[in-house]
Amino acid sequence: MPGLDYRELMLLVVIPATLLACWIDYAQRKVPNWLNAALAAAGIAAQAAYFGWAGVGNAAAGMAVGVAVLIIPWAMHGMGAGDVKLMGAIGAWFGPWLCVAAFCVGAIVGGIIAVVMITLSRKWNYAAANMAVILTKVQSKEHVFSEFGSARGFGKTSSLLPYGIPLSIGAWLVLWASHLGWGVRS
Repeated sequence: MPGLDYRELMLLVVIPATLLACWIDYAQRKVPNWLNAALAAAGIAAQAAYFGWAGVGNAAAGMAVGVAVLIIPWAMHGMGAGDVKLMGAIGAWFGPWLCVAAFCVGAIVGGIIAVVMITLSRKWNYAAANMAVILTKVQSKEHVFSEFGSARGFGKTSSLLPYGIPLSIGAWLVLWASHLGWGVRS
């Protein structure tokens, strides 16, 4: 786009798209495929327009990293596929390095939100029991990728965290830090 540098375009596209993803994830506990696909396609197109074939490669690498960092938790039934695809779509815009940074910040934000949710709901006993189930799950070859100890399986003993929210917050913080030149590279 004339007059906009790439990071400004990311601010204008990624923030509203991920705000919508957060709203839908909160309301429906899923991030829709159409939104993830549109965000990813726009990221690839923007990278191509600004950086040519190198941008397409950067977008592809970012998508691969975005999916890779969450594929194991998804395979373990710890989150929905929409969250994985959202991180891949963010990666299409961010490239691999910013995508890793966004994931790491989002994971920290998710942990903080989870502690706040547990504290406000006063479900520390349930959280401890659920953590014991998860630890049992990851120590068993037979259960590690089964429904045993899945996020949905905890049912009434926990409030499911719509993980698109902390992933988006992580992306916003990294995007803003990158835009301000705080040593985050793309």
